[in-house]
Amino acid sequence: MAVSQADKAAKFRALHEKPGAFVIPNPWDGGSARLLQGLGFEALATSSGAKAGVLGKRDGKVTREESLANARMIVEATDLPVAADLEKGFGDGPDATAETIRQAASIGLVGGSIEDASGNKDTPLYDLETAAVRVKAAVQAARSLSFPFVLTARAEGFLRGRGDLDDVIKRLQAYEAAGADVLFAPGLPDLAAVKKVCGSLKKPFNFMVGIKGKSFSKAELEAAGVKRISLATSLYRAAMTGLLDAAKEVKERGTFEYLDRSVSTPDWNAFMKE
Repeated sequence: MAVSQADKAAKFRALHEKPGAFVIPNPWDGGSARLLQGLGFEALATSSGAKAGVLGKRDGKVTREESLANARMIVEATDLPVAADLEKGFGDGPDATAETIRQAASIGLVGGSIEDASGNKDTPLYDLETAAVRVKAAVQAARSLSFPFVLTARAEGFLRGRGDLDDVIKRLQAYEAAGADVLFAPGLPDLAAVKKVCGSLKKPFNFMVGIKGKSFSKAELEAAGVKRISLATSLYRAAMTGLLDAAKEVKERGTFEYLDRSVSTPDWNAFMKE
């Protein structure tokens, strides 16, 4: 029997309430979602960079329709709760963030994130008041649903050339006050910063693994106060590294030694649906 969206939503919220941290990996298609479910992960999240790569695009160049089509593929491939990287909500105004949340829920998602990056190179972040209003609109849309959609708010300063820890904390606190369920600040420089952020918030904090030199073990992050650990594009990049290495071997050397390192077809099929 298929797991209902309401049951998935309840399970997802419960993961944020139980002791300790949990890892939420980021698949990019149905097959990767099935593999991650088969390995025992309890929830999944989309990645804006990975879904862009699937379409041959750069991160930030995907439309709402393309983003939700990718998310739907993952939702339909697995029984796990799935949250989505919804970027800035695919529009500048609060109406856009609210509509994105409603559409996300309509395809089976039980969580999603809204960020404060504007996409404008001259002013890469929305001002705090505008950003908080956008989060509040997304929260209100989430609360209007018939199940407990988990709304995550992201402060993007460290990824957008505005690496001011005090400003990031101020923004996260404003998004918390606006009703966000989870807070997220990708790119924090060290564990001391992670600990300071977590200690400044009442709601769960999501840490993003995926940046060399700025990714830490689950035990370290848990000790710092992190509740949820996402992997961003790192699994997708790891898979594409394997593709690149294998293709270069074939093109440059004319050999096929990558086959000895590859998962067998029967083993891969064991993760797939009948």
